[in-house]
Amino acid sequence: MFTGLIQSLGSIRLLEKDRLSVSVLGHTSQLILSDLAIGDSVAVDGICLTVEEIMGDRFVATVSPETLDRSTLGKRNQAATYVNLETSVRVGSKLGGHFVTGHVDGIGSLIESVSTDKAWEMTFTAPPSLREQWELYIARYIIPKGSISVNGISLTVADCDSQGSWFKAAVIPHTYAETNLNYLKIGDWVNIESDILGKYVDKLLGYRNGDRKQQDNISLAFLAENGYL
Repeated sequence: MFTGLIQSLGSIRLLEKDRLSVSVLGHTSQLILSDLAIGDSVAVDGICLTVEEIMGDRFVATVSPETLDRSTLGKRNQAATYVNLETSVRVGSKLGGHFVTGHVDGIGSLIESVSTDKAWEMTFTAPPSLREQWELYIARYIIPKGSISVNGISLTVADCDSQGSWFKAAVIPHTYAETNLNYLKIGDWVNIESDILGKYVDKLLGYRNGDRKQQDNISLAFLAENGYL
């Protein structure tokens, strides 16, 4: 489990088809490396990976075929130059972002990035070739003021359309400067993880693969009576 608050940047190098080396970079690298151990979980651009080897300022992890297919780890030429890194949250740690599982739902694409006086307004949607994936696994969980993870960064949805086909997030200068958002170019791909709480509500209401089939014994009234609403 992670919070979506990025600790450092890194670069990755493919060792084999399913193994990669992650080098931890920059002045905040010790936030990752100081007590890193074999078996630890590290979010790499929002993807939970298990540390298998540690060699100085880098570690090695194995990536499953599903993760390579569902994320930008297998499509580095379409992603930002550097990756965001965060170690797993510990019991008693501050939860400054939101609950990020490290299980990416799919890929989005940056279509607009506008600098304002107080923030960067960044808009994301589905790449044309992955629109079906977006509609199945991401769109229905996008709501105004809801939480969403972009490359492992905890963001708030500032605006979106009713179908969830796109969303806009306002990124404060600190987050923009300290993460790989400032390396993104228009058209670059990002990893998207929607809010886990929305997925549980979706499950309780009985939705399956986009079909709204509500179970007879679960209703909005039932959820309210049992403290879910």
